[in-house]
Amino acid sequence: MVASTKKIALVGHCGVDGPRIQHELEHLFRNQVQVARVNDEDAVEQAVAQGASVLLVNREMVGDWDNGSGVELIRRLHEQYPDQKMMLISDHADAEAEAAEAGAVPGFGKSELGTPVVEERVRAALG
Repeated sequence: MVASTKKIALVGHCGVDGPRIQHELEHLFRNQVQVARVNDEDAVEQAVAQGASVLLVNREMVGDWDNGSGVELIRRLHEQYPDQKMMLISDHADAEAEAAEAGAVPGFGKSELGTPVVEERVRAALG
């Protein structure tokens, strides 16, 4: 792994969307990112502890969660780790607004995969 490689955690995505998003990110950011799928509470805590640059959180999370709401996870993690970059992946504008109020940076919807919005938003979050 190259020293400048950034870590992205895909949090709570299903077996169809997770690989689609991972493939797009790896294509857009060749050799610049390492993408991991995270589907439970312990794994998300581990991703933060291991220095994930950004968490891409699904609106309705799949996996083993205390609460299946991506917005609630962002809220809780923002309280614990205020410097951790997180974005909600949702096509629902109201959920995106809630996530921003909870501490997320601007995210994108799954319908925006394949558009410049994904690269722009993720690049901004990676810094």
